[in-house]
Amino acid sequence: MSYERAVPTYCQGDHTFNVPMSLFANNRQNLCERLQKVEELPKNSVVLLQGGSQVSQDSTDRDLTFRQESYFQWCFGVSEADCYGVINVSTGKATLFIPKLPEAYRVWMGEIHPPSHFQAKYAIDDVKFIEQIPDALKEMKTGTLLTLRGVNTDSGLTTKEAAFDGISEFNVNNMILHKNISECRVIKTDLELQVLRYVNRVSSEAHKEVMRRVRPGWMEYQAESLFQHHVYTHGGCRHVAYTCIGATGDHCAILHYGHGGAPNDRKILDGDMCLFDMGGEYYCYASDITCSYPVNGKFTDDQKAIYNAVLKANRAVQKALKPGVSWVDMHLLADRVQLEELKRIGIIHGDVEEMMKVRLGALFMPHGLGHFMGHDVHDVGGYPEGGPARRSEAGLKSLRTARTMEAGMVLTIEPGIYFNWTVIEEALQNPEWSKFINEQEIRRFQNFGGVRIEDNVAVTEDGMEMLTCVPRDIEEIEALMAEGRRAPAPPTGTLLPSDKQ
Repeated sequence: MSYERAVPTYCQGDHTFNVPMSLFANNRQNLCERLQKVEELPKNSVVLLQGGSQVSQDSTDRDLTFRQESYFQWCFGVSEADCYGVINVSTGKATLFIPKLPEAYRVWMGEIHPPSHFQAKYAIDDVKFIEQIPDALKEMKTGTLLTLRGVNTDSGLTTKEAAFDGISEFNVNNMILHKNISECRVIKTDLELQVLRYVNRVSSEAHKEVMRRVRPGWMEYQAESLFQHHVYTHGGCRHVAYTCIGATGDHCAILHYGHGGAPNDRKILDGDMCLFDMGGEYYCYASDITCSYPVNGKFTDDQKAIYNAVLKANRAVQKALKPGVSWVDMHLLADRVQLEELKRIGIIHGDVEEMMKVRLGALFMPHGLGHFMGHDVHDVGGYPEGGPARRSEAGLKSLRTARTMEAGMVLTIEPGIYFNWTVIEEALQNPEWSKFINEQEIRRFQNFGGVRIEDNVAVTEDGMEMLTCVPRDIEEIEALMAEGRRAPAPPTGTLLPSDKQ
């Protein structure tokens, strides 16, 4: 963090992006302007947010690496844990409240900085200690505290509502803030787009490095490790935006592979497809990119056919995306293109219109086309109050938003075709779907896994801007992987103890 410059910024070294603290001041201003238009806004309203807490692993004294709560970060850009922040809605003045640290902190954790340090670091109007919150709010002649309470429509979890000793002395309204701040987060500012472009570029380069270096015989986690090393070393991304998906072979059909029960621990075999879904996070701004390709660098005819079907769907959505279109319609467009291509390949047969009616596309793409992205990889605002409701049909019910597109929205476009054999066996017993399936042909793909192609885009006034920059055409992918194979092979060996030790 650099805060001694004329313009305080966050950066992780001269080779990384400088995020100006004015980004967060602009966010606060946008929030205040939106709240001021709310008819039922109480007089002398003050926004109160509680930052994330430093937590330990289970019952141990091991601190988990801290990552700021997203709403708090969006407003204040503060990296430290256990803080509060308030914003006077009428004036826009912001105050940060920091914990008063014990003297032992100097020994174990480092220097104890005064409030003036954080005021300069974050270019914020005022900084006080948490114990001063009640008095500070009274000095501001606070009429009503606007606290954050609402449900995340992706997780189903409720936000943590701010609380402090003495809050019972104040009027509290938790019905206004959540829907309004979430809507502010949906439309990205120009400064936010600059950060998102940067973290996409960093993650794209990391994906390209994995493409160059991955080999048959690697473990999946080695590809994950290389990606994480690259985004941190070269991009300053201490965090990744989500658990890395390092799927290969038939594991590519598992949508969220990489979790504790399947921790990217398979050996990659010659001929396997790789589906690497990984994204770095810079100052809490996310990226979410998926690349699919064969580990040996040469696509087979079947791999080409499925890959190009997904790529065609991806590009059809890119071409159609603009303000005013429905995200549901974009999903249906991807479905249609993929079904047409699967019919051409010979995996399915019949009338594509009839397939669309029975939602056959969900057999091959059970997830939604994509999602909002920003301070969270699955960003907020997908199903706002009064907006389009979640659909109930197969595939469509998994969409993370059904909204009409607006300029400034940032989303992923991630069509995919998967051969999850448990699901396909069930489909073969379903007369509504099985009549379209060429059983003999689809069985050739039993161990194929799947393909996903995921790009991050920003909706513009007349279309979209591509944020992701990785090779997508088969020829480009094969050329990059061939380039990597001309480089010296990475060192191999074992750290296992030998008989001589």
